[in-house]
Amino acid sequence: MAEFSLLPDTARIGRTALLVTDLDGMIDFYRDVVGLSVLTRRETTATLGVGETPLLVLDRDESASPRGHDQAGLFHNAFKVPTRTALGAALERIRERRHLDGASDHYVSEALYCTDPEDNGIEIYTDRPRAEWPRASDGTIRIGTAPLDLEDVAAQSDGSADAPAGTTVGHVHLEVSSIDATREFYVETLGLTVQTEAQSALFLAAGDYHHHLGTNAWNGRSQPAGGRGLAWFEFVVPDDETLATVRRRLDDADVAVGDRTDGLELTDPDGISIRIRAA
Repeated sequence: MAEFSLLPDTARIGRTALLVTDLDGMIDFYRDVVGLSVLTRRETTATLGVGETPLLVLDRDESASPRGHDQAGLFHNAFKVPTRTALGAALERIRERRHLDGASDHYVSEALYCTDPEDNGIEIYTDRPRAEWPRASDGTIRIGTAPLDLEDVAAQSDGSADAPAGTTVGHVHLEVSSIDATREFYVETLGLTVQTEAQSALFLAAGDYHHHLGTNAWNGRSQPAGGRGLAWFEFVVPDDETLATVRRRLDDADVAVGDRTDGLELTDPDGISIRIRAA
């Protein structure tokens, strides 16, 4: 573990961004199935979210090729809804307009899985009460997988077409080429905590959440990220003072970092772009 965490315990996931070829089709999907609203729209980009909170950026590049089968990148973006009622409504929208790929009770959360029109994985989930999260003897949180009673979830639905206030990007799950390199970067360098370690997978958090970042090497990805799909994701820290501290710590740790008008940018060992900004 790093002597100090470059990212504070209060860090959370903010927006994610996808490189897409069919901007209109992707907007329709994330509006009609996930339940996000279009906040801004320009010729080649759109931002979607809930209320005034941006969660997803779609950038169009009609020449972008699909991600190669050997390239690292996105496993899924995970949208966290605040209640089982909202999860039930999401299940209805998926069943009506798309295909449900799977569903699981992860002990800490209940989750639905589907795929967008350009083959990006999506999880929509709601957390169980924190007091119910199972913990190991060292205090870390145990994530597991059990069947989810879909009809019980569906019965909670209020039929809403929109994701409610309080919806966030709860976590991002990446396909990586090396669990060892991932551990060195995200744990030993950035200072995230390993909450659960499974076969060829790490579930990592800032602070005491069950995970802000999932990583796995299940599908034998061996090349850097590229092509269509995840363009970047971001961590949000509480304020500008915290962001300045993160900048100094990155410099002290000899992590290559670029400055942006709204924060910082760096890349992980698979070439996945990470942004850090103040709330």
